[in-house]
Amino acid sequence: MTAEATPALVGATGGPAEAGPSVRGPRARTTTAYLRYVAGKLGGAAVSLLAVLVTSFFLFRLIPGDPVKYMTGGRQVSAEQLANYRKEFGLDLPMWHQFTDYCGKALTGDLGTSYQFRAPVIDKITEALPNTLLLTGTAFVLYTALGIYLGTRSAWRSGGTGDRINTGLALTLYSIPSFWLGLLLIIVFSVGMGPIPGLFPTGGMESGGEEGFAYVLDVAHHLILPVITLVAVEYGQTLLVTRSALLDEMGSDYLTTARAKGLRDDLVRRRHAVPNALLPTVTLIFVNLGRTVAGVILVETVFSWPGLGGLFYQALSVPDLPLVQGLFFVFASAVIVMNTLADLIYPLLDPRVGR
Repeated sequence: MTAEATPALVGATGGPAEAGPSVRGPRARTTTAYLRYVAGKLGGAAVSLLAVLVTSFFLFRLIPGDPVKYMTGGRQVSAEQLANYRKEFGLDLPMWHQFTDYCGKALTGDLGTSYQFRAPVIDKITEALPNTLLLTGTAFVLYTALGIYLGTRSAWRSGGTGDRINTGLALTLYSIPSFWLGLLLIIVFSVGMGPIPGLFPTGGMESGGEEGFAYVLDVAHHLILPVITLVAVEYGQTLLVTRSALLDEMGSDYLTTARAKGLRDDLVRRRHAVPNALLPTVTLIFVNLGRTVAGVILVETVFSWPGLGGLFYQALSVPDLPLVQGLFFVFASAVIVMNTLADLIYPLLDPRVGR
């Protein structure tokens, strides 16, 4: 083969030609695939948030009731005064005009003004959010840890007496309505029943008049029953998901190899089986985190807890449209954001995802 016949392989001086662009390696392809995966998930989250924004406006306008009549407090008012109220809150504008105003303000962080509190919606949400995070955050930590621990123990001793008891109890409590369990706990442990005296407050977050460490103890005292209600109802889901995932892993070859090397069952479970089995539980944990921000409306209502759930119930009774819309948007956005974070983190835990 001559140099004239192979110009692509020989340079102008007769030497080898310069190398062309190198082929991308596996790492570059993996990074590109992950970035494409991230872009798709973020785009989907943005579309979901837009859909929530639209839904929150139209959905709650189907609720019967006139917020203007609520603002008058049942007093006899003239038609002119009613018209002034409607004009003050923009209720006299056409529906399409109200919708465009709502979307434009929401995109800048302005969720409107509450009818019943005459205060910015975002201020009322900010005021109630710490109380919800205290209640549901405490319950989240407890029921997640309890569910993972009991789910792991049940799967490792599948079919035994402990597994049957744990699974049966988890299914039973998970099927109980949270408000019914809360009312039952109030009757037994707050009001008192038979030989059981009333040990806990019937509702609220504090008794009032306490300061310093006494205030902390007072809040903790009010926190016990609602936290027990949430933990009892919610831990079963984490237990069942963890148990199912670990049962799928128990027949894997790498666990047999670990045992063949002489590792104890406890080490095999903690170092090898559980980390791989927790991948589905990670998604569930992020979903529950989103629900933590949303709060639990029924439980907060039953225990008169001054959080986002109780605020949402108050707003529905009016109906306070700006406050209901704002809370609904916050609730749904928290779930969407946490689901998206789970989707973005999952490929880091399992490289097969997102390729």
